[in-house]
Amino acid sequence: MFGGEGRDLAETELERAEKRYAQAKARLQALKNRETTRQRKLDTRRKVILGGALMDLAERDSGAAAMLDRLIRNLPREQDRKAFADWGTPSPAPSSSDPETPS
Repeated sequence: MFGGEGRDLAETELERAEKRYAQAKARLQALKNRETTRQRKLDTRRKVILGGALMDLAERDSGAAAMLDRLIRNLPREQDRKAFADWGTPSPAPSSSDPETPS
């Protein structure tokens, strides 16, 4: 009698341990997924901020405007270049000392 009960107890204990292991493994994977998502969002945010800063600088600095134009023309993917097809690259506004600019 004890032999059978002991085996059932051991199997039940083993099943519980396997269940806890599977749950811990699932929690670990969920944490890894959340961290990957957080890092990807942070990377995207950085790219948006830098892109905006470069566009803003290109409106004031002809070197930055030329670099931005060069970056767009050299984008490796056609679909990325198409996103800029109807977009005018920012260029520095004429300075207030320019005779053609109304005061």
